Amino acid sequence: MPHVLQNVVFPTDRDPDLLPLYVDPEIWSVIDEEPVRVSNRAHLGNILDRRRARIVAGRRVSFGTYFNAFPASYWQHWTPVRDVRLTVRTSGPATVLVYRSTGSGVHQRIETREVDGETTSDFDLVLNQYSDGGWIWFDIVADEQNAVFEGAEWTTETEPSRSGNASIGITTYNKPDYCIWTLMNLASEPDVLEVLDRIYIVDQGDRRVDGQPEFAEIAASLGEKLEVIAQPNLGGSGGFARAMAETLQAGTSEFVQLLDDDVRLETESVRRSVVFGRYASVPTIVGAHMFDLLDRPRLHAWAEVVDEQPFMWRTLYQDRMPHDFSASNLRQTSMLHTRLDADYNGWWMCLIPVSTIREVGLALPAFIKWDDAEYCLRAREAGTPTVSMPGIALWHVSWVGKDDSIDWQAYFHARNRIVAALLHSRAPQGGTLLRHSRRMDLKHLMMMQYYPVALRHRALRDILSGPEHMRANLATAMPQARALAQEYPETVVHKDTGVPLRSRRGRQVFTRRRRHDYDSPSGLRLRWFTAVALVSHWVHAARPENLAQPEVEFGKDDAHWWRLPLYDSALVNAADGSGKNIYMRDRGRYRRMLVESVRLHRRLRRQWPTLARDYRMAMPELTSLEAWRRTFEGGDR
Repeated sequence: MPHVLQNVVFPTDRDPDLLPLYVDPEIWSVIDEEPVRVSNRAHLGNILDRRRARIVAGRRVSFGTYFNAFPASYWQHWTPVRDVRLTVRTSGPATVLVYRSTGSGVHQRIETREVDGETTSDFDLVLNQYSDGGWIWFDIVADEQNAVFEGAEWTTETEPSRSGNASIGITTYNKPDYCIWTLMNLASEPDVLEVLDRIYIVDQGDRRVDGQPEFAEIAASLGEKLEVIAQPNLGGSGGFARAMAETLQAGTSEFVQLLDDDVRLETESVRRSVVFGRYASVPTIVGAHMFDLLDRPRLHAWAEVVDEQPFMWRTLYQDRMPHDFSASNLRQTSMLHTRLDADYNGWWMCLIPVSTIREVGLALPAFIKWDDAEYCLRAREAGTPTVSMPGIALWHVSWVGKDDSIDWQAYFHARNRIVAALLHSRAPQGGTLLRHSRRMDLKHLMMMQYYPVALRHRALRDILSGPEHMRANLATAMPQARALAQEYPETVVHKDTGVPLRSRRGRQVFTRRRRHDYDSPSGLRLRWFTAVALVSHWVHAARPENLAQPEVEFGKDDAHWWRLPLYDSALVNAADGSGKNIYMRDRGRYRRMLVESVRLHRRLRRQWPTLARDYRMAMPELTSLEAWRRTFEGGDR
């Protein structure tokens, strides 16, 4: 019996921006008497339903797209599947062409077949030439009449390595509308529900999902598959740990699918992730890619890694991300044909084998930040790899309009990165991590951003206190960090009241050329600039007139650490454009924080071996099911 690996689908949203991810229509034009193939955006009217589309007479439509091409290299590398069948159903006169690509993005035609009337075309394909990369896809060319694409799927006769379904765990905090949308779409896809045992909504807010007017109808549709669990706000790690715990307790699922709340989901991705997890040669974490919810053809994360030096996350091909599929489709982008191996995957959508949870434990009580990366590193050490799988994705609000390194989240960025390094870094004393951390302090201090430095120092002190603090302050660290902002005037966002805020010397404008000329200093120039800035802020107090009114104004993209230190005060646009922050030099606070930064980092470096031993010894207890159950039982409403 054939097993469906991947269905060809079209978007449920009638959004023209989404179509380049699903289908790529092409037309021929003539330029200087030469035929030229010109890509053209699809028309929504030609999408007939979730599985069917009209191919207009004389037009060519390619399914070599993000969601509908077959990622052959990933299936060859990570699973025992070697024989795949592509089945394409059409009606009307047309030509079906099957292509493959190499790891360098070179296209090669595999087979061509002319069809007419109601036709089912099977193409048997062998996965034995895709070790370095490559996709397989098909195009359809309509003849002199319209044709209809009636559906297609990729199947195999190979039996999966393991059986079993998944339970979904959605952690939410006051995002009921997103959750309702996700539940509605899951309920409308029977073949997706077939691979799901339960859907856990871990509700940590006061705007309850089950309090929404649409919930009763959705709950009736999903029946016993749906369960809403209310608990205090324990962050993403607390919510996802609860989903892991509930899945373990139910004992029916092979996987748990972690899912963020503020997303738009391609439901076929849920089915694909479970199927890939079943076929993986060894238990494997299957991660999804992330597209920008506010710019939907734009891909922000493909494969992410943690560099040993300075123990920091990043995406591969960072200089080419984000990638806009509306500007350059899959077939035009050779980078996307290389198989990219990840160290971890974000928990916006991530499938974890239950066997891995039993072996390595639940999430670290980190609240937010680094819990996903730390978990994948922990799983890898136990033999469970992470695959960020093409064709499995959702849309999530990106980080473009945020700067969480200077708000309350700065505490968790600093603490959890260092804790993850204490647990997993193989470099002596964390390598260059502490030097990088100290430089972060210096940059914030020179930019007159004292609040994030205060949070970072709180994080270092907590780390030095020992691993027990992580569970002890799980529910309190966030409100305490937010409360601390009241002591720092630069955290106030001054909204537009009709009377614009002005600086004494006006807005500093940097053209593209000037931005290049004044780029980040490096080498000896960097050392000289840093020394001068640090001494200047230590010695000189701000001039009274620059405290009464900001000296200059910067756009957010121009407010770099090598520009702000030159002034006593600055008016800077907030990252989301909602208002402006005022940064002012505070010599006393600067001196105290600079000394404290040096002291704390020296202590961390001196105590690193002892701390690493303590945190590694404490990790089994911190991540154990029993410890998390005590947390849940102590905080359940």
